[in-house]
Amino acid sequence: MGAMLQFAGSLAAILGLAALSHRLGLGGDERLRDAERARRLAGEALEGFEPVAIALDRAGIAALARDASGRVMLLRRHGAKWAARLLDGHGHARLDRQFLTIATGERTFGAITLDLGAEAPAWAASLRHLGGRRSAA
Repeated sequence: MGAMLQFAGSLAAILGLAALSHRLGLGGDERLRDAERARRLAGEALEGFEPVAIALDRAGIAALARDASGRVMLLRRHGAKWAARLLDGHGHARLDRQFLTIATGERTFGAITLDLGAEAPAWAASLRHLGGRRSAA
């Protein structure tokens, strides 16, 4: 009987923690599924950044956004949240067919490979036109 009570208590505690983490929005595997979500995230990351072009990674793990002034922002999952960085050039970018690998130079932000399909070469070319601007968001 004591083992059964211990099991029931443990099960209740596990279910309670699962419910709490769900309510807090922890865990899960949130992906970028549409350009509108990427547009919102970019605007939240840097006030006044209004994307005119967005490229979503096919797996939904990252996106690139370009504003009217030509600035390019990289959005990616960073832990349980979305993080953004304005890119300053193509020095940390490598194109391999439909894959564009981008590193910001920040060790903690890391590098990411985006599957952009046929859009990858155009986005890689757009990075070559960036000046020496860089800003963390």
